[in-house]
Amino acid sequence: MSYAIIQTGGKQYKVKSGEILKIEKLPDSKPDTKVEFKEILAYGDDKIIEVGSPIVTGAKVEADIVKNGKNRTILIFKKRRRQNSRRKNGHRQEYSMIRIKKIFSKDGKVLSEAEKKTAPDKKKVVTKEEKK
Repeated sequence: MSYAIIQTGGKQYKVKSGEILKIEKLPDSKPDTKVEFKEILAYGDDKIIEVGSPIVTGAKVEADIVKNGKNRTILIFKKRRRQNSRRKNGHRQEYSMIRIKKIFSKDGKVLSEAEKKTAPDKKKVVTKEEKK
């Protein structure tokens, strides 16, 4: 199984095709749009690996944005004892959830591609009248 190490939002992620990932919010991003990551630090599979210095030029990863949202609230509580002084603050970090579609090598060849996801068949709801 091929993988790539991408850099986005000041962090590094090891990604595989078909994987769903929660990353820092991408600017001007809407759901169901394509995103390309050009900062590929390394890519490879079980046998070989290509490492960049610092990035592999020409390699890229394609992904679709699934949704944008906010994480749970992180509380920041500061208290100075015996001073009758305390401060409570909160923060919700924004994120983008992405699904990795394709991983390309530096010569433009597709290393791995996610399977096409088909919509599941809707189950028929049987009412009480139909059972009789």
